[in-house]
Amino acid sequence: MTTTRFAPSPTGYIHVGNLRTALFNHLIARKSGGTFILRIDDTDPERSREEYVDAIKQDLEWLGLTWDRVERQSERLDRYAEAADKLREMGRFYEAFETPTELDLKRKKQLNMGKPPVYDRAALSLSDDEKAKLREERGPGVWRFKLDQERIEWEDGILGPISIDAASVSDPVLIRADGQVLYTLASVVDDIDMGVTHVVRGSDHVTNTATQIQMIRALGGTVPSFAHHSLLTGPQGESLSKRLGTLALRDLREQGIEPEALLSLMARLGSSQPVELRTSLDEIAEGFDLDQFGSAPTKFDVQDLFPLTARKLHGLAYADVKDELKALGVPDDIAPDFWAVARDNITVRSDVATWWALCSQGAEPLVADEDQEFVAQAMALLPDGPLDGETWGTWTAEVKEATGRKGKGLFMPLRKALTGQERGPEMSDLLPLLQNIPARSLASN
Repeated sequence: MTTTRFAPSPTGYIHVGNLRTALFNHLIARKSGGTFILRIDDTDPERSREEYVDAIKQDLEWLGLTWDRVERQSERLDRYAEAADKLREMGRFYEAFETPTELDLKRKKQLNMGKPPVYDRAALSLSDDEKAKLREERGPGVWRFKLDQERIEWEDGILGPISIDAASVSDPVLIRADGQVLYTLASVVDDIDMGVTHVVRGSDHVTNTATQIQMIRALGGTVPSFAHHSLLTGPQGESLSKRLGTLALRDLREQGIEPEALLSLMARLGSSQPVELRTSLDEIAEGFDLDQFGSAPTKFDVQDLFPLTARKLHGLAYADVKDELKALGVPDDIAPDFWAVARDNITVRSDVATWWALCSQGAEPLVADEDQEFVAQAMALLPDGPLDGETWGTWTAEVKEATGRKGKGLFMPLRKALTGQERGPEMSDLLPLLQNIPARSLASN
C-alpha cells in the first residue's frame, strides 16, 4: 500500500512552498487509496509551539487535505536513540568536537585550495583519551553519520536519474551537542517504521536524500521512491524565501482566496498541464501525475489566485451562500435575486458586502459637472413606486426622449449617479434591488 507523509515543523505557519509538498504527497496517497500521514517535526523544544501545530491542522483542514493519522516526533525520541545506538555499534556513527569557528576555518582553507568544503573526518582519528579530554574541555560533541564514500544513485520521480558522489558530501550531523535529534535521523527512522513508500519534497533536499538513502540501507529499511519538485520563485523569477512569511496560507485565506483556487493552481503549477479551476480534490487528483512536472524553478504569482477564486464564486448557487447573505442582513425575499446580481461581480466573498451596502444604503452619486443638469432631469423622471426588471428600460427610453441623449452618453452618467461606479451588474437587474437612491435628491424641483 502507498504511504506518504507531510512533516512540517511547528515553528511557523504553513506557506505556499510547504503546501506544494503537502498537496503532492496527499494526492499520491489519495489516487492509490493509500495512507497520508501528518508527521509533526517537533524535536526542537525551543522553537516548536503548540499554537503552530493547531494552525497547521487548521490550514490543512481548510484545504480538505485530511490525514489518516498524526505522528509526533517528540513522542518517538526513544526510537531515535535506539537507531543511534545501532549506528554506533555498526561503526557508522562518530562523535566530533570542532567548534563552529574551527569548521568555518577548515571550509575556507579547502575552498582556497580548490577543494569541496567537506568535513575532513578529523574526529575519526581521535583516541579515547583525546575524546575524553575534549569532552572535559568543551562538553559533549555532535554525532555524525559516516557515509560510505561511493556514488549514491536513484531514479527521481521528477528529476530522473540522480547520481551523487558521497565523497563530495560532509558526513551529516544527526545529533547536536545538546542531545537534540536532528531532522535527518528522525525522518529516516520514521520513514522506516511507518512504511513510507513515496516521498515528495523540494529540490533543495536532493543532497539530504542521498545521505538518507545510505542511512535507510544501513538501518535495514526499504528505500522509498523519492521525487523532488522545483522551488517556487516570484513572478519575475526572484527568490521567495524572504516573502514566504507573507505567503502563509492563513494570510491568503484572509485575503479571500478560496481553497479550491489555491489547490487548483498548486496542483498544476510547474507542470505541462494547464491551470484550470477544479472544485474537488478528486477532480484534482484525477489529472495529477508527477511525470508532468519539470525541474526548472516555478514562478508563483499570488495574483493568479484571484481569477480562480472569482470563477469558483461565480459558480455558487444561492443555496451555497444563503446563510452568508442572511448574516449580512439581506432579506430572504430578495436574497436570491440579489445573489444572482452580485455573484458575477465579485472576486472574493467579502465583495458581496460592498454590493449589499450599495443596495441597502445607496451610494454617493458620481456626477461630472457637464452631466449635472442631465442627471437632475433624469432623476425627476424616475418612477416613485416599486422598481422592477422593466423599470430601467422604460425609464431610460423616457429620459432619451426628453433629453436627446443616447448610448454611452445616456447610460453611463445614470449608472454613475445611481451606483457611484463606472461598471457593475446589468442596471435592469440591479435597479429593483436599490432600497435607497440618494441620487433622487439631485432631481430638479
